[in-house]
Amino acid sequence: MIRQKRVTSADVAKLAGVSRTTVSFVLNNAPNMQISTETRQRVLEAARQLGYYPNSTARSLVSQRTNNIGILLCQSADRLFADVFLMEVLSGIHQVIHPHDYHILLEAVEDVTAPDAYIGLVRSRHIDGLIVSGPRTDDTQLPRIQAEGFPIVLLGRLLGSDLCQVDVDNVRGARTAVEYLLSLGHRRIAFISNGPLIYTASRDRLRGYVAALTAAGLPHDEPLIRYGKFSRASGYEAMQSLLELPAPPTAVFAASDVVAFGALAALRDAGVHVPAEMAVIGFDDLPMADLITPPLTSLHLPARALGQTAAEIMLKLIAGKEVAERVVLLDTDLIVRGSTGRWKDSTGPVSSGSAMAKPNSVQSLHKGGDEPG
Repeated sequence: MIRQKRVTSADVAKLAGVSRTTVSFVLNNAPNMQISTETRQRVLEAARQLGYYPNSTARSLVSQRTNNIGILLCQSADRLFADVFLMEVLSGIHQVIHPHDYHILLEAVEDVTAPDAYIGLVRSRHIDGLIVSGPRTDDTQLPRIQAEGFPIVLLGRLLGSDLCQVDVDNVRGARTAVEYLLSLGHRRIAFISNGPLIYTASRDRLRGYVAALTAAGLPHDEPLIRYGKFSRASGYEAMQSLLELPAPPTAVFAASDVVAFGALAALRDAGVHVPAEMAVIGFDDLPMADLITPPLTSLHLPARALGQTAAEIMLKLIAGKEVAERVVLLDTDLIVRGSTGRWKDSTGPVSSGSAMAKPNSVQSLHKGGDEPG
């Protein structure tokens, strides 16, 4: 078997009629090199004809860049591979950075409070920038990395930080969901968070829930608030405990679809009909949301657009360009499906100062009555 000779930069230089140094500067995009457009085109054409690709290590030495962007996920690796929403975000990031010859280096760190939890990833210079998905209020690493001037973009909000941040308006989205339930006549509305309140998205969605009830003149009842753990099982357990209350809710706003799926399973196992006896709204609008029974009403998050926006900002930071808008909030849309309906004891639209409807027990919910409209 005849082994084909490996193409080298010397071959490209010979064909283009330039030095190997010029070839290296052109193919590795070395900054501040005075090379004419005509020479650059000759080198690129020669490399294309010969099928030559520069060694990644050599490219890094010349350009002082790795062409890798780190994606830090503040969660366990197990949850990472089950997160459909995250896959859409990553797809959006890849779509933007791939034409610029950048690649994704993925890292999952559940405990960001641990000493050197991920700071070594930055200091090892294996990446040119870091996108942090799901920032936490107890993260001690971020201020240290920021102080070193390293490019960072947050996929999520972190109040008090001047880092670039890309997120949806979680407060507004949650408020929209609860206001919709109120418009259907529900007055006793429960909340199940997507995760612990150390995550800003969880905290903001709770804030939106409380704001909607307050604006309607209704108190937020602490016994109606539960905290999920990013899992279907946590939604199931939370819903079970809500059903055990002396006065259960008539509607539930679950701050993620995964948690909502667990809540729906608990309702099904308890024999509670959705939406006639309990309305449920999720948050994320995962692809499965319209495939389950009943189809889940949910807040649609523009997952791919979130990834694209974060990646565009990251490329600007790496290039040393100014980022005018450091906090970008994208809109959510309420997608109404079969898991919500008008509450049968509704007395009309809610208004400021309206009284709370008399709570119903789960047992009384099974005694019949009008179906939701």
